[in-house]
Amino acid sequence: MKKFLNEFKQFIARGNVMDMAVGVIIGGAFSSITSSLINDIIMPLLGIFTGSISFAALYFEVNGTVFAYGNFIQAVLNFLVMAFVVFCLVKGLNKLHRKKEEAPPPPPAPSNEEKLLAEIRDLLKEKK
Repeated sequence: MKKFLNEFKQFIARGNVMDMAVGVIIGGAFSSITSSLINDIIMPLLGIFTGSISFAALYFEVNGTVFAYGNFIQAVLNFLVMAFVVFCLVKGLNKLHRKKEEAPPPPPAPSNEEKLLAEIRDLLKEKK
């Protein structure tokens, strides 16, 4: 049992797990921001073009069961906005990582003239 707890402790202490936990917390907070963007800004704008109809009010009823497809449309829009923002963040982070990983190109090989000059220099050093 002690070995199991030690393995679990090592797993939790890894940087990736902590990064993931921070990401989940920030993602939850960001979800409320995107929900507000959709509900308070985008949906009213779309409502203007659809005749002042709020998508949340779109539904139909069958035998007393309500199918609120407007809420589904809002949820899909919310997902698309969040997916786009995450895509942009990941793309930006990847670009930063690539810049860090790219090593400067190796210096060019010496030309024949440089090789000849190096030989002359070495011969002059030997004569002294």
